Amino acid sequence: MKKELLLVVTAFFLMSVTAITGVHAIEEKAKTVTISKHESDVTGDGINERIQLKGVPYEDEENYLKEIYIDISTTNDKQYKIPLESGSKASLKLVDLNQDGVKDLFSNVLTGGSGGITLNYLYTFKDFITKELIVPEPLEIASTFENGYKAKITIGQTGKTYLFDLNDRKKYYKKLGLYYKGRLNEPTELTVNDFHSLKPVKLTTGEMMLEGVQRITGIANADTIAFVESTWKYGDGKWNLTNTSVHTNKQSK
Repeated sequence: MKKELLLVVTAFFLMSVTAITGVHAIEEKAKTVTISKHESDVTGDGINERIQLKGVPYEDEENYLKEIYIDISTTNDKQYKIPLESGSKASLKLVDLNQDGVKDLFSNVLTGGSGGITLNYLYTFKDFITKELIVPEPLEIASTFENGYKAKITIGQTGKTYLFDLNDRKKYYKKLGLYYKGRLNEPTELTVNDFHSLKPVKLTTGEMMLEGVQRITGIANADTIAFVESTWKYGDGKWNLTNTSVHTNKQSK
């Protein structure tokens, strides 16, 4: 009798564990959200794959994704997962950026910080092989405040220098002790941020390029002085700078 009772208790315990595990799996699955869906040939075999950008939000903060990844399903029922960094927002575009005739996977992840910085990822899945490609590095920009409520930046890649008149905010700068009677109290650099955005753009020739925007700020994150745009084309295994332009806050898009 004791043996039969033990078997019943053991069976009940196993059923309970299985049920709890099943509920837990359903809850975990329910947390995953699909950000975008795509169907395109990213392997080069002429058959479309199903590509989904997915995320897993925090339980107490639904607006922030603790896990973001690209999910690829092929026609042979195989699945591939490409993990990305966590962030508040994410996007995915399928474009041929390395000029090999097969679409690549280009993704942006917004970090959610006050600076509005995005993390950028570029992968190729040609021949069913996941390979991370490089993305352009932000421009090297030297910057400094100048006497007379001015600022100056110099782009390292081009050698071009740009001056900015900041007289419209001199009361603010004087109050914070940056200037005294129009002269700097001490040498002070501006803040050159990483890419505020990096996105694919299509040329009239049909070729795809990347366009990046960097924000230049003064003594605070809200003190925007300029936006620097750069355009990049992939070739010979690297990104080549094709153009730069500088806009003030008022002129910026």
